Amino acid sequence: MAVSLQTKYPLRPITNNIPSTHRSSLLHVRVTCSATTTTNKPQAKLVVENRFMSPPLSNDPSLQSTWTHRLWVAAGCTTLFVSLSKSIIGGVGSHIWLEPALAGYAGYILADLGSGVYHWAIDNYGDESTPIVGTQIEAFQGHHKWPWTITRRQFANNLHALARVITFTVLPLDLAFNDPVVHGFVSTFAFCIMFSQQFHAWAHGTKSKLPRVVVALQDMGVLVSRREHAEHHRAPYNNNYCIVSGAWNKVLDESKVFEALEMVLYFKLGARPRSWSEPNSEWTEETDSSNNQA
Repeated sequence: MAVSLQTKYPLRPITNNIPSTHRSSLLHVRVTCSATTTTNKPQAKLVVENRFMSPPLSNDPSLQSTWTHRLWVAAGCTTLFVSLSKSIIGGVGSHIWLEPALAGYAGYILADLGSGVYHWAIDNYGDESTPIVGTQIEAFQGHHKWPWTITRRQFANNLHALARVITFTVLPLDLAFNDPVVHGFVSTFAFCIMFSQQFHAWAHGTKSKLPRVVVALQDMGVLVSRREHAEHHRAPYNNNYCIVSGAWNKVLDESKVFEALEMVLYFKLGARPRSWSEPNSEWTEETDSSNNQA
């Protein structure tokens, strides 16, 4: 008769006696302890698995745009253009302007809210093995460690995942509806969602390197500002999730909406958000070593 027990314990990085130039590549260590007890002789086996992750270099292929990325962005932009055209042409033909304009404004406001809810969810729940959105979860959670890498992503590389979603979502609406009010909302909402990652990248940019029009829009609150988004990257990493305009951030944070949702999910499903844990090496931002060495 044999009884087997196997337990896995994720540990924080062991950085003692490791040169600082190499510490950025050590993500965490996973220890697997397996014990087998028999009537004759107990046996034990200890396996230590080192998992490494390094920040991508400026010329890393993972930051470069491919033709597939560009095609998806082109497809997304095409569906947005069709929707916007239907809104404008329908409005002119029906002699209505206010309703489509108000619908577009509503789309802009709700896109910021949607970006915050989605950002909160993938920051706090799931991992790279989560179906469908695992890749985005891994990217957003890794973004906390190396936030400056988003400014090095090429345009289509940064937008292609959302462009794919927008293409498959907006295209059926383009084919099914001609209402200018519907398309006033759809075109604006979908545009803000698709380009939210670019707004996000600009929020990490250096003011002197950003286009003047972008800085002006950030200062006016039309786009999420660099100062406001910087708060999201400071402990305890549980605020300022919205990345379109940031207009909802103060409302959501002061009313503790996300904290309430976290409590509900914890008591109903036992799901503990990542923001409840003490920040570890996976959340602590590392500086851009390439800039430090320059």
